[in-house]
Amino acid sequence: MHKEVTSNKPGVCPKCGMTLIPVEKEESKMDHSMHNMQSSSISSWWNKFKISMTMSMGMDHTGLAGREMAKMMEEDIRNKFFISLFLTIPIVALTYISVSFSKSWLLLVLTTPVYFYCGWIFLYSSYIAIKQKTLNMAVLIAVGITAAYLFSIILTFIGSSETFYEASAMLTTFVLFGHWMEMKSRRGTTDALQALFNLVPPQARVIRNGKEEMIPTSEVKIRNILLLKPGDKVPVDGEIVEGETAIDESLVTGESIPVSKSKGDLVIGGSINTSGSVKFMATKIGGDTVLAQIVKMVETAQNSKAPGQKIADRFAKYLVIVAVGGGLITFFVWFFILGQPILFALTFAISTVVIACPDALGLATPTAVAVGTGLGAKHNILIKDAPTLEQVSKIQAIVLDKTGTLTEGKPKITNIITTKNFTQDEILEFAGSVEAKSGHPLSKAILERITLDKLTLKEVSKFNSISGYGVEATVQGKDILIGTIKLMNDRGVDVKSIQKELDSFLIEGKTIMLISIDKNIAGVIAVQDLAKETSKIAVSKMKELGLEVAMITGDNKKTAEIIGKSLGIDRIFSEVLPEDKEQYVKKLQSEGKFTAMVGDGVNDAPALARSDIGIAIGAGTDVAIETANVVLMKSDPMDILRAIILSKATVRKMKENLVWASIYNLLAIPIAAGVLYPNFGITLKPEFAALLMSISSIIVAVNAVSLKNIEKKLI
Repeated sequence: MHKEVTSNKPGVCPKCGMTLIPVEKEESKMDHSMHNMQSSSISSWWNKFKISMTMSMGMDHTGLAGREMAKMMEEDIRNKFFISLFLTIPIVALTYISVSFSKSWLLLVLTTPVYFYCGWIFLYSSYIAIKQKTLNMAVLIAVGITAAYLFSIILTFIGSSETFYEASAMLTTFVLFGHWMEMKSRRGTTDALQALFNLVPPQARVIRNGKEEMIPTSEVKIRNILLLKPGDKVPVDGEIVEGETAIDESLVTGESIPVSKSKGDLVIGGSINTSGSVKFMATKIGGDTVLAQIVKMVETAQNSKAPGQKIADRFAKYLVIVAVGGGLITFFVWFFILGQPILFALTFAISTVVIACPDALGLATPTAVAVGTGLGAKHNILIKDAPTLEQVSKIQAIVLDKTGTLTEGKPKITNIITTKNFTQDEILEFAGSVEAKSGHPLSKAILERITLDKLTLKEVSKFNSISGYGVEATVQGKDILIGTIKLMNDRGVDVKSIQKELDSFLIEGKTIMLISIDKNIAGVIAVQDLAKETSKIAVSKMKELGLEVAMITGDNKKTAEIIGKSLGIDRIFSEVLPEDKEQYVKKLQSEGKFTAMVGDGVNDAPALARSDIGIAIGAGTDVAIETANVVLMKSDPMDILRAIILSKATVRKMKENLVWASIYNLLAIPIAAGVLYPNFGITLKPEFAALLMSISSIIVAVNAVSLKNIEKKLI
């Protein structure tokens, strides 16, 4: 599938010759997406026959957007292969056995359907390619089977007993078999992504006029109120407006434990409601849902080209010219210069054209990319494109944002210290009232404690956020200041009375929030964000790979160092404001290191964009998907390591395939042209050249599929 090709009018794809299909959502453009293809349109045998006869070569048409077309093309190639094989067997048998009658006419009858029906995809594709003033693999195959077929007809009419019918038939059969195997090798990834689409239920319960009504999921509109009962799949993304439940999001995000949901919480289409009944309002439908974005990312990655593939494509284009030219030169040398019979010269010429098909070269990286991105998606590692898949293997330094990446991102209050003039409840109420306006991660810890202690929030005015340092506001006529020691010092607040407690908290690696009321220190709240269970081992494994690991945080130096050292991180950037994080990424880049940044995809967006590879962890947000090159749906630091391992393995397969395909072409072309015949008497007939070409392509496809063997390292 060449999804990137669009047109404002009907026609065919200039790259492959496939008929362009109208896109449902954009009437002004057309591409060959099969999303709107109805089963009824291909149900009759006549429609299937027409599609089959206008279908181009299937190698580049296995993208997810055309998954129905990909499936249909694989079936078509398979059917054509078996028909071709069924007819080729008697053709070969008649060719190599002696019979009492003239067999050329019978061979013509048997070969004609092989050429015109089974080989039509090559003929049609080559016609489109030439019409578009380009050359591709189909041209080479078409030249080979046509030359053998037409010369055989001429030889039949002049009464010759020697023909090339078996070469034309075997060439068609072997190439069809190679394409069928290649398409099967890539189908697994497409099927896996199709399974994601199948997570969405076909129908949804919508509340209309106070009554429950079942409608197709495709008819759900934004702001519709939907009902979920226990065991229901969530049809679209939305926000709960009534009720409480637990949602199993494991099939979408990979999180194994059901997540508690209540009013105001978001639900993701494709997840499963495990307990209570809730009502939710649809906020995203169709292609805008998280699940659709995941599939779109993987689809885009599989249809993109790695830098190495772009070079291979250019080489393959010239190889087509070399093959055609080589075939002509081979014929000229053997027939005109060396004076060999025309059939002898033609044998070498056709073999040269056939064996030089850059099929394996064209498959070298796309198959590896398809398998690699599919494996990543299976393990909740979403890689945006093929260049990213390749570049992740080059990472030399990695910057890990502390909160949410290395730690749980859910700080808990561990200590509350007050001065003589204030009580603990007063401190919590003043701090909570102000922090409720901030949305800072630490504010959640205070608000949870207020709810637990059944305290009440007060009215707040003149709220102001001091980025990276704290907040200030007026509550019941009192000036409230909450933040770091530096903020207190800058505002002239004396903290000596609680300095001992502050030092103790800092030694323990806790984050502290000081509270002053009317410029008098009132107390301090200590919170701690615990490291994730897998953080330490992930850091250790990264260092084993030779990566320089750095941690970046807004915490003070002492707290940052305690946390960093406990995880085995030596390079620590502390007291960093959100807007300054990208400067530290730039610092590592200035040291000549290919640098990755890992963060939550929200306040780390500038740093993610600045880095060579941006990795958003535990993300399903729009910001993460837009900003990062890699999105890790789970909040597991080990997934960072898995992404690197996957990238290195995929790049290794790409290189192996490119090396094999290049060596094959360099050695095969001169052998097919007959360089070994004068000294060794070796002749490579066209049918065996086709067999070798197909085997080469299959080797590349199988080698790419063997990438799945690393899956045990991703678990």
